[in-house]
Amino acid sequence: MPAMTPTPLHWKLVVDASDPHAQADFWAAALHYRAEDNSALVERLLNIGALPAEATVDFHGRAAFRDLIAVRHPDDPYDEDSGTGLGRRLLFQRVPEAKTVKNRLHLDLHPAPGERAAEVERLTELGASVLRHTKEPAGEWVVMADPEGNEFCVH
Repeated sequence: MPAMTPTPLHWKLVVDASDPHAQADFWAAALHYRAEDNSALVERLLNIGALPAEATVDFHGRAAFRDLIAVRHPDDPYDEDSGTGLGRRLLFQRVPEAKTVKNRLHLDLHPAPGERAAEVERLTELGASVLRHTKEPAGEWVVMADPEGNEFCVH
């Protein structure tokens, strides 16, 4: 009997945040992604009493979960009933503590060749900050921090 190839796992990257909605706005703009619209699910949960009103917020004119929100790649599939992405996603979840140490995991952004400086400028205008410019035998990149201090690199 031939060996079965396991089905790849569906996954998302979860990022702790003090303000998940601000982080979603930043990263949606940074990556040209879309903030997920879970308003139909939120409204449904509110209507059946499964979600208290204080667990929701208004996010750009629609109901959203107060403590989490995701951004997704605009070309990836999503569940139309819940608004949840089924592909590349970043989920921002509210946590009480601030970031205190260097990330153990980070995103590398790869703009078009010759566009690194323009991309760094665009990201800075969105609220990121430049931490340092790095030039090593392996390559050149800019280490940046998002509005909550999470490091990422622009290659």
